[in-house]
Parts: sequence; C-alpha cells; structure tokens
Amino acid sequence: MNTEIPKQFLLLAGQPVLMHTIRIFHLFDPEMPLFVTLPESHIPYWEQLCRKHSFTILHHIVKGGITRFDSVKNALEQINGEGLVAIHDGVRPLVSIETLKRTFEEAGKNGNSIPVIRIQESIRETGPYGNKEIARENLRIVQTPQVFRKELIKKAYNSAPHQNYSDDATVLETLGETIHLVEGNPENIKITCPSDLRCAEAILGFSDLQG
Repeated sequence: MNTEIPKQFLLLAGQPVLMHTIRIFHLFDPEMPLFVTLPESHIPYWEQLCRKHSFTILHHIVKGGITRFDSVKNALEQINGEGLVAIHDGVRPLVSIETLKRTFEEAGKNGNSIPVIRIQESIRETGPYGNKEIARENLRIVQTPQVFRKELIKKAYNSAPHQNYSDDATVLETLGETIHLVEGNPENIKITCPSDLRCAEAILGFSDLQG
C-alpha cells in the first residue's frame, strides 16, 4: 500500500476497512461472537479508531502471533463451545450476505466450506522453458470466509506442521479432509494495493452486498 498505516486501518467510505468487514458479519448474524486478531502493537491504535468512529459492534480482540498460522491458532483457542467457525481476512470488506449464507449452510452439512469464483481471463503458466496455456475451466480463485466445524479446524491447527500455508482449508487438508466449494461473490476482493481500495470505494457506492 506504500503507507505506514496498516491496510486494515485505511479509510474506506469514511471508516477503516476493518470496520466494514466486522459490520457485514454482524448484519449476517447479530448474535455471532466476533474475534479480531491484531498484532499486539496495533491494538491501542485500533481501540483509538473505535472511539474516534464511535464503533460499538461488540468484538473480542486477540493478540496475533508471528505468522498468520499462529494468529489463527491463537484466535481458535479463545473460542468456546461447539459449532461452526468462520476465518476471514480483515481486508475483505465486500463479502456478501449471500456468500456468508452459502458457506455456513454448506459447512453445516459437510463440516467445511470455502467460497470460490471462476476465472474469466485466459491463464498461462510460465517456467524456465517457456510458457503454456492452462485450461481455466478447472481453476478457481479462493476467497474467505472459510467456514469449518470448530473441532475439525482446531484439531488441524494443533496437529499440522508449522509452515506457511496458503489458506485455512489447506491446513484442514492435512487431516485428509475433502474441501467443499461454494460460489463466492466477485466483489469480495482482498484489499492489498491502492487500486483495490479505489475499486472497493466504487463497489460500495453502486452495489448492495446485503443480498
């Protein structure tokens, strides 16, 4: 982002990105316990932002770890009881209510669910000996939230080798579990660069993500 401010705290339509993300989950289910994992050094700044923007949606702050793997594991340790747990990128504020419904319903039936979208562009694989076309029909772009039966994903995180996993579904696969896919929504972009922030501003202005 070429900014000293962490991307989850950058302003989107007048509020930090993370507030938009929390709000959509609260709209989906006001009774859902929400856990936000942050680096320890960022927690005071986030609390300051919540006061500044009068952000009152209840959420529990969890101190993050050295890696994303550690941070998710720390959050899972704080969740009591049984049921489903959704793991979501704080910088994906444009997930739709319909995507949330699909992922939770599928995970409720089969133990896990991740949203994906089809690739529209042509794809080529490059290598030391040139490049070649790849059939896009069999490829999918993975999104979050990834939803799991709590005891399954917690077992996976407690037993998987500590390494740089691409996502939480990959951690679950270390138990030999089959991953179940549902349709995501194209607007559910991960904000990682300035152009993503501009796109998110436009999407918020012209689309209804609650349906």
